Amino acid sequence: MAFWSSTSVFTSKVPRKILFMFTLSLSVTYLFYSLMSCYNSLQFPLQENYAYQGRLVTEETTFVTLREKLYSASQGEFTEAERTTAVSTVKDHAEAEQRTVEWIRTQAAPTRSAAAYRTTALEREHQEFSTTDSELRVNCTMDYGEKKLPQAIIIGVKKGGTRALLEALRVHPDVRAVGNEPHFFDRNYERGLDWYRDLMPSTLEGQITMEKTPSYFVTNHAPKRIHSMARDIKLIIVVRNPVTRAISDYTQTLSKKPEIPTFEVLAFKNRTLGLIDASWSALRIGIYALHLESWMQYFPLSQMHFVSGERLIVDPAGEMAKVQDFLGLKRIVTDKHFYFNKTKGFPCLKKPEDSSTPRCLGKSKGRTHPKIDPDVIRRLHKFYKPFNMMFYQMTGQNFEWELEEDSVTRSSQD
Repeated sequence: MAFWSSTSVFTSKVPRKILFMFTLSLSVTYLFYSLMSCYNSLQFPLQENYAYQGRLVTEETTFVTLREKLYSASQGEFTEAERTTAVSTVKDHAEAEQRTVEWIRTQAAPTRSAAAYRTTALEREHQEFSTTDSELRVNCTMDYGEKKLPQAIIIGVKKGGTRALLEALRVHPDVRAVGNEPHFFDRNYERGLDWYRDLMPSTLEGQITMEKTPSYFVTNHAPKRIHSMARDIKLIIVVRNPVTRAISDYTQTLSKKPEIPTFEVLAFKNRTLGLIDASWSALRIGIYALHLESWMQYFPLSQMHFVSGERLIVDPAGEMAKVQDFLGLKRIVTDKHFYFNKTKGFPCLKKPEDSSTPRCLGKSKGRTHPKIDPDVIRRLHKFYKPFNMMFYQMTGQNFEWELEEDSVTRSSQD
């Protein structure tokens, strides 16, 4: 009783206003410490977000720098507009990434730990690099290049020296050529350009894609088809004395079909009357002026280059210099790349440093020609002469095939 009486006396003496203020101060203090505890639990995730945002800024700057270096290494100087476009693209990606981070912070920041944010950032970084790699795989091939339609074609002529020219060109580091003859514009045109492009080797920037199919030169619809694909394409024609070419053509056929008639029988409709059978393909191919007329309806002479098959044997480096100039290539293939093979009777490429044998054409090249009656050869020279003169006039080049005719005439008189 004494205790309660003393307490009641105390409360009665203490003003109620002071008691209220004391209780209020205790409540505010408790609330303050509670808020501080909540702030400490939220502080680390927010700091992690700030660090992640800083990483985005750093990656953006680094990506811009790498892209500028890549452009300068592959394409030289770029315009200010192109560089601005590249930077803008990177910024767009960074802004999209920032919006994603803000959404994650809004949805899950109060409950996720710093480790969870770090895991998400690493996963996103891996996805970014994976996307870049897939884009590279789409645009490039395993050869670190791109398959393109040819910018130059060796269109003829059969048994003129086209294979020797192609192999010499393939030594050049800026030339990529398909090895086999595609025969696209004469036999496989219905397969489409995508099929044709897929046959080509991969090329890097600055390299030329090429192919050779000698039958194009004598195919009537080939000029129009090639022109519809690329009207600015460069065409190379290797020509040879049409009489010698016809004999070489016959020799190749004879090796496959030994039962065929003799050259003299096939060359004449009536040998007694001296009527040449110009319908025989081995002879018809050599009427170069006739076939060139079809090509000149679609292409100017400035897009054509004529290689002398005879000079390609005697002076391969000289002919290669002209071909490289025509294709806009640096003169890399020179006389140091050739040596004369006495057995085959024509030049071969010297062996590369990593090979034990020289690069020479196969057994199908350099066959021994059968002996032909000199009178038949003389008649053929006479047949071709007006067509050769027309061809010289059309091309502006004199291939001097008549000198061979004179030598045959002199040898027959001896």
